[in-house]
Amino acid sequence: MVQAYILIQTEVGKAREVAAEIAQVDGVVRVDAVTGPYDVVVLGEARNVDELGKMIVSRVQLVSGITRTLTCSVVHL
Repeated sequence: MVQAYILIQTEVGKAREVAAEIAQVDGVVRVDAVTGPYDVVVLGEARNVDELGKMIVSRVQLVSGITRTLTCSVVHL
């Protein structure tokens, strides 16, 4: 399994709706609303990098209210 944190900026006042919708996406392990430069942080996982990328591009980034995402792959040192 591969994992990544997806840092999400939303339109003003949309963090709750974005977090709720993303929580329903297959492969999403955890969703948290946070303070700071990002509004929602998501932990996603998939069997491989390609599947993870497809989930992010075809499911997460299409959620209404998202203005920007930043994906940070988890590495095991």
